Amino acid sequence: MKEKAKAKSKGAPRAGKNDTLVVGMPVYDAVDMLDVTGPFEMLRWAGIEVELVAAKKGMHRFHNGFRFEVTKSFEKAGRYDVLWVPGGDPAALNLLMKDKAYLGFLRAKAAETPLVASVCEGAMLLAAADLLDGYEATTHWAFIPCLKRYHKVKVVEGHPRYHLDRDRLTGGGISSGLDETLKLIELLQGTDAAKAVQLSTQYFPCPPVNGTIPPTKTCPLDDSGTVSA
Repeated sequence: MKEKAKAKSKGAPRAGKNDTLVVGMPVYDAVDMLDVTGPFEMLRWAGIEVELVAAKKGMHRFHNGFRFEVTKSFEKAGRYDVLWVPGGDPAALNLLMKDKAYLGFLRAKAAETPLVASVCEGAMLLAAADLLDGYEATTHWAFIPCLKRYHKVKVVEGHPRYHLDRDRLTGGGISSGLDETLKLIELLQGTDAAKAVQLSTQYFPCPPVNGTIPPTKTCPLDDSGTVSA
């Protein structure tokens, strides 16, 4: 997949030789399940800690999925080596893209975190927080028209599974997060570590169907309204 040479770094990963790398995931009600659980699984096989954090700790729910518990609020969030922003239901996104607490958390963490990543429509949340300004980025294919409204963001042509531009790693839709996470593991721990996780999880995809991504000009956010997050 497309990458751009590494540059503009906030320094090396926070963890030392005997420390554990930590990826922070700011979640919310109606977040996409695989955007969270897929990377969570991959990262844990790599021995990388994942911290789920939300505006309020307690029970939350996945988009069209089950409920899950978040034990840490934004106020208690630690320092991360990577900030991973997941996508979700368009109605929830419409709310969060105007939510000062959520966007403020993204900005604050991005300022002190070496690498900022998003998967699926999580790029819309980064863009709303001005964290993709001047960067190349991708998102879920259906939300490309939405992302193009942010004129300071250079949307990558085509539909790459992920795209790396300096200290920003963005991914395509939902399942793309698996490929993107392997790339993240490679960035943090090296190619051999990423290959080991690929083998442990037996991630050698060979789908039984071969569909195509259609062209789209409309933005799903326009007709989705908002839901309470």
